[in-house]
Amino acid sequence: GGPFDPTVSGVLGSTFKPCGGFKLKTTTKVGRSSVCVRVSIASSPQKQYSPKTSAVKSGEEVRIAVLGASGYTGAEIVRLLANHPQFRITVMTADRKAGEQFGSVFPHLITQDLPNLVAIKDADFSDVDAVFCCLPHGTTQEIIKGLPQQLKIVDLSADFRLRNINEYAEWYGHAHRAPELQEEAVYGLTEVLRDEIRNARLVANPGCYPTSIQLPLVPLIKAKLIKLSNIIIDAKSGVTGAGRGAKEANLYTEIAEGIHAYGIKGHRHVPEVEQGLSEAAESKVTISFTPNLICMKRGMQSTMFVEMAPGVTVSDLYQHLKSTYEGEEFVKLLNGSNVPHTRHVVGSNYCFMNVFEDRIPGRAIIISVIDNLVKGASGQAVQNLNLMMGLPENMGLQYQPLFP
Repeated sequence: GGPFDPTVSGVLGSTFKPCGGFKLKTTTKVGRSSVCVRVSIASSPQKQYSPKTSAVKSGEEVRIAVLGASGYTGAEIVRLLANHPQFRITVMTADRKAGEQFGSVFPHLITQDLPNLVAIKDADFSDVDAVFCCLPHGTTQEIIKGLPQQLKIVDLSADFRLRNINEYAEWYGHAHRAPELQEEAVYGLTEVLRDEIRNARLVANPGCYPTSIQLPLVPLIKAKLIKLSNIIIDAKSGVTGAGRGAKEANLYTEIAEGIHAYGIKGHRHVPEVEQGLSEAAESKVTISFTPNLICMKRGMQSTMFVEMAPGVTVSDLYQHLKSTYEGEEFVKLLNGSNVPHTRHVVGSNYCFMNVFEDRIPGRAIIISVIDNLVKGASGQAVQNLNLMMGLPENMGLQYQPLFP
């Protein structure tokens, strides 16, 4: 029920066949002169994914909706999917840009053949298998509640990240509007919760700061190599982390040639980080966390100051992270004393990290860097949907970092 039910209507050369409680579109052969052929960087698959099967077969097309496509994370989804051989975008929404071509909103993606932007209330989900939800925090719960039940969904907002709905209300200022969905949602930190994500229908994509922090700290906490007290995190983000909305605080003259600490006593990513670290520790973990906005477009660096457990050395931390992530494509522990830099991950789905000895005995410094829009948002979302669809995790994500 509700305004988001799919409306089945005829299109050029199409018929609709029932499948698993909803309609699948099958295309009738038509003459070359009468049909517009979609062209993308990746070759178009010939078969469509059937939701009756548990995994997508090689060559099957998965039809994608991008909700909130006019923001930075939505645009990044489109950029990444241009190189995905099996995901094809069939629906794009942006209420304030409804009726416009995507290339007019983001001219750097004008080469992509994409549907026009529509308002969410006008979106037709009969031609969709999976959804990337890139809407602002607080707006997503009711919208996802109204989507057809068979759709697989990756939500990039914070609306389903906190498992405790009372904690959500405390940090976000309003009651959770879809508590039944919250029970179903799986937190999407891919390298840590891979098995749960694989079987999920709704995945809550992690925030950017929590991704860069939890990837190094969760394995160390699980192995009891660091103490749970006195974890101090200083993190810095590029301005895209603040979104695309016009805000006075994000004007060039407000942020240029400087660094801007914010959310010092209570950034909303704190409960998300503490949730993940507490689950790893099987007891409550509280952190000191200071985020900073830095004058660059993309990139995120988290510097973590930790106290090692008795008898543990920096070499132990390094070796454990090395063994944890040895087979991972997107998480890389740097060699020796090499320092991770944000410029070396721009445009990619990588997280680079390393561990260093502190001058204070018994303490260590861990640095991790990501691109806040890719591994910190849209790249991890694609990685998660690949998993949910039974596809290789790296499909469409093998962009190398853009440097210089």
